[in-house]
Amino acid sequence: MTTPASTELYLGLISGTSADGIDAALVRFEDSPTGLGCELVHGRTFAWDPALRAQWVALGQGADNVSLDGLGSLDGLAARAFADAASALLEEAGVPRGRVRALGSHGQTIRHRPHADPPFTWQLGDGNVIAERSGIDTVADFRRRDVAAGGHGAPLMPAFHAALLGSLQEDRAVLNLGGIGNFTLLPRVGDVRGFDTGPANALMDAWCARHTGRAYDAGGAFAASGHVDAALLARLLAEPWFALAPPKSTGREQFHLDWLQARMGEVTISPADVQATLLELTARTVADALQITQPATRRVLVCGGGVHNAVLMARLAAHLPQAVVESTAAHALDPDYVEAMGFAWLARETLAGRSGNLPAVTGAVGRRVLGVVYPA
Repeated sequence: MTTPASTELYLGLISGTSADGIDAALVRFEDSPTGLGCELVHGRTFAWDPALRAQWVALGQGADNVSLDGLGSLDGLAARAFADAASALLEEAGVPRGRVRALGSHGQTIRHRPHADPPFTWQLGDGNVIAERSGIDTVADFRRRDVAAGGHGAPLMPAFHAALLGSLQEDRAVLNLGGIGNFTLLPRVGDVRGFDTGPANALMDAWCARHTGRAYDAGGAFAASGHVDAALLARLLAEPWFALAPPKSTGREQFHLDWLQARMGEVTISPADVQATLLELTARTVADALQITQPATRRVLVCGGGVHNAVLMARLAAHLPQAVVESTAAHALDPDYVEAMGFAWLARETLAGRSGNLPAVTGAVGRRVLGVVYPA
């Protein structure tokens, strides 16, 4: 795949909470009088080495058994993987690296503690190594400046969503169903807002892997084979985090299998029924959050891996009868690469000296230019 020589391109990389692979997106941006033009030139997901993925999952769930030397090694291994994904993507696209203005790398989150004292968020994937190995100017470490300014460092996609998916005709919401669910609220009038809703794929994937050996529940078939356990669902919904007002964010360190097991207690529930209950938990918490924060929403645009779970999408639609629930693909944005495209956009904003956060979303004291630039 080729693109005209006069076009400036950016590349985005992210491995999300699910740690199921590195999403890589080569993106063409164009400013116009009618708004931001954005085209996915090429996208692909690169699987993690299984042993490395196991490390990400364990660290994300709060494991503390890695030495300083081990963390340093993981930082370098992650960076190599991100750089190699960028190079492979460009080779597939037939685009020389010199045509790419910059690369935006989110990294791999291993801990997110916005309520600690002092607060912090930690993503591995050394930008120095990525720049050196890819030969492309790299922007990385996007979240920590927002945290330093009093914010959660998340979510960071709302400004990108607003630039591409806002409407003057209706209140909209963009729902990312990654390991954790998160909303961007796009009202016709008023400020853009955004926040995490709670567990999405991370818990369902972990339970599915434990009981079926499969990395995820393809299409929601495992959940569809069971029934929602009302008592378990009530205990899960009683988690105090769900009642917190935005801004708020979370991750695997809070919602993991030990959290689930503690609420199951000694009661025996079939694995399929637990899977069905976890899917319903995601649908309920998403719907409840939207009803509280933007009840007039008429369109929910879904991206992330959860968009491929037909059972989950059906439950969302059932809980949100006042809104159209549809993939971002209906609006020319591939749902699998929206976040990677967003980090390409954030790299562009950083190089232009423009802020990438929205204080109304993250809780920061003001708008900040995000990320650290590592020249090639």
